[in-house]
Amino acid sequence: MARRRRRLRRPRGTTEFVAASTVALAVLVLLVRAAEAGTRAAMAHWPVLAALVGAAGVAAAVWWARRRTATRARLQRLATLRLSLPGIDALGDQEFEYALRDLLVRDGWSARKVGRQGDQAADVIGRHPALGRIVLQAKHTTVGAKVGSQVMYQVKGTAGPVHGADVAVVVTNGSFTRDAKVWGDKHGVHWIDRDRLGRWAEHGTALHDLLRLPAGPPRRRALGAPAATRRIQREGAHGSAR
Repeated sequence: MARRRRRLRRPRGTTEFVAASTVALAVLVLLVRAAEAGTRAAMAHWPVLAALVGAAGVAAAVWWARRRTATRARLQRLATLRLSLPGIDALGDQEFEYALRDLLVRDGWSARKVGRQGDQAADVIGRHPALGRIVLQAKHTTVGAKVGSQVMYQVKGTAGPVHGADVAVVVTNGSFTRDAKVWGDKHGVHWIDRDRLGRWAEHGTALHDLLRLPAGPPRRRALGAPAATRRIQREGAHGSAR
């Protein structure tokens, strides 16, 4: 049988009320005395406490300064980052994604690697103050392999609706089929093949220059919005203006 939970009940009668009040008063007195004892101890040992507080402050300041220095050093290293194509070919899938993240950071994006199982066609996501939000889908493969149109469809379907991207890019160290390139150009999915990857990673061409991305206020979630939805939005805006 399950035990019944005991519930506190209100005192009944004068005797119980006096007893409860006495207990509460005793507890209050103990708390006050404990606080007084703590205050006296702190006053008696205030130099030690002050030293501990000061040491903690110094340790926090040193930690913050070291972290800031390390961050600056990393950004300086990334500013001159160059990756050769043979070196990229030797990377694993995860390492390739981290390399793309670092290249984005080099070019002025704040970026993070997000690729994992069920990533919905996004391996790296970045943000730029003038270019908006970007999604990279990485396809590390053998040199002669080609990425097909199916990858373009997937990226187009998730970049805007799922990830809120303004720019979607598929990157490979191989190449793309002709249909994949044509479809990507037509539907706003950028592609970086081996030749473009060499110019980006090895020769230092900035991504926005490589892809000729327009600067200016990004249009949020422009990617992936169906034509019918955009038409309805425009009609709604015109109706509001009237």
